Amino acid sequence: MSKPWWTPFLPLTIVAGVLGLVAVAARNPIRRELPDQAAVSPDDQTGIVLAADRLLSQLWHQAGVEPAVPADELAVLRRLSLALHGSIPSLEEMRLFEADSGPNRLERWTERLLADRRFADYFSVRLSRVYVGADDGQFILFRRDRFNNWLADQLQENRPYDQIVRDILSEQGLWTGMPATNFITAAAADGILDRNELAGRTVRAFLGQRIDCAQCHNHPFAEWKQSQFEGLAACFAQAQVSAVGIEDNPELTYEVDDTMTLEKRKVDPAVPFHAEWLPAEGTQRQRLAAWVTHPENRRFERATVNRVWGLLYSKPWIEPVDDMPYLETYSENDLLDLLGGDFREHGYDLKRLIGVITAMQAYRLSSAHPAWESGEQAEVVEKTWAAFPMSRLRPEQVIGSMIQAATLKTADRNSHLFLRTLRLLREIDFVKEYGDLGDNELTDRAGTIPQALLRMNGRFSREMSEANLANASGRISAMAPGTERCVELCFLVCLSRRPTAEEFAAFAPSLEGIPDNDRGTAVGDIFWSLFNSPEFSWNH
Repeated sequence: MSKPWWTPFLPLTIVAGVLGLVAVAARNPIRRELPDQAAVSPDDQTGIVLAADRLLSQLWHQAGVEPAVPADELAVLRRLSLALHGSIPSLEEMRLFEADSGPNRLERWTERLLADRRFADYFSVRLSRVYVGADDGQFILFRRDRFNNWLADQLQENRPYDQIVRDILSEQGLWTGMPATNFITAAAADGILDRNELAGRTVRAFLGQRIDCAQCHNHPFAEWKQSQFEGLAACFAQAQVSAVGIEDNPELTYEVDDTMTLEKRKVDPAVPFHAEWLPAEGTQRQRLAAWVTHPENRRFERATVNRVWGLLYSKPWIEPVDDMPYLETYSENDLLDLLGGDFREHGYDLKRLIGVITAMQAYRLSSAHPAWESGEQAEVVEKTWAAFPMSRLRPEQVIGSMIQAATLKTADRNSHLFLRTLRLLREIDFVKEYGDLGDNELTDRAGTIPQALLRMNGRFSREMSEANLANASGRISAMAPGTERCVELCFLVCLSRRPTAEEFAAFAPSLEGIPDNDRGTAVGDIFWSLFNSPEFSWNH
């Protein structure tokens, strides 16, 4: 395998890292302040969290199953960091977390993670796959980077989610200057917009339902009719690509080939239900956007809650995430109705919704449950969320966690420019070799042998585990006092937990008899072993 172009610069990276590091021992690598305990008001969400917990408790009682025991708080911090930042927490963050002895620590740290720009940057990428897919799109007309950056800015500002969606559906202008229009240009081919694709993606992404099958015929199992799909597609008829970008031309109409007459047939814009939610004024796309996000459109809030639940658990409450059943009446015993109503009542605050879901008892349960070993009630435990569901990490989470584990400091926008550039290049290379999951990312997929071999034999594990003066394994081997402390730090940095007695007994002999300042190879081997352990590549 040929070496990457930046390999000759690694010595310079080490020198730059050493010069930029503060001479702090590995036992206390803290540079940031604890979050203000008065800055978080968990009481604001206590009522809805308790109500949601009661629903799940009733579910467990009716199913005759006991929930798993609460997870260790470091394990919950790891879940939060992977879901919100795309990587495990740094040793620096874990030290700060453990030093925070105030009440409601996990709620406060969730707020901290949500306020960090890493959340906006990572969550925008996860959501953009839903909105514009994972394909490269039409060259020149589609700018994924601009769309991701724009969406990240909206999330960072905590702009109401319904307003973000309305911009995505109805914005006009150049895709570079008005990045929300990339939702439209993502459906362009040779300058021609595919209205059918736009209609199908709109309903899947924002209403959580598949109407695509009705493009050619009435849906054989669901309520959707071909005429309903045609009416939705016609809502995008006036959108066109022009010299000024995406604009709405009121003279354009939508036509389809009539299978009966074999002639063109004009289709008027229409929505498949509750036409009274359509405003009288605005462009066709503005009216559609207002209909999608209408306060009475419960499909919008339920679909949003279900997708956010899926991004936090790696598994939606209802599967498939984009083909949910619809109930015409509200039920106080339906979790999506309960959380969706709270989401709407609080101004479609996405960060608050995340805070509510992650404060629930279910999110803080252990992933270990007696049912997994006995086999009894295993399916019931899984269906009732009586244990935290284990899931494989996404490719960018795997490499992001490796990169974070390779440094004791938090890898973020405050990191050295060279480190941030190197991280970006490594992520691109790793995801390309590991395999991209595409836009259908919440579908369960098994790991592959090539993926395991890439972690074991690839240059990524080797480069980030080999000890040098600038990385975590090198600093731990040089500065951690004693064998016990050294092994503990390796586990904290790589797995976000301390080793068990059995694990310590297995790793300690490799360090015995070696001077503290000459343990680089042995510590690097421990890092490599932990990188390639099943625990590292799973969320639990």
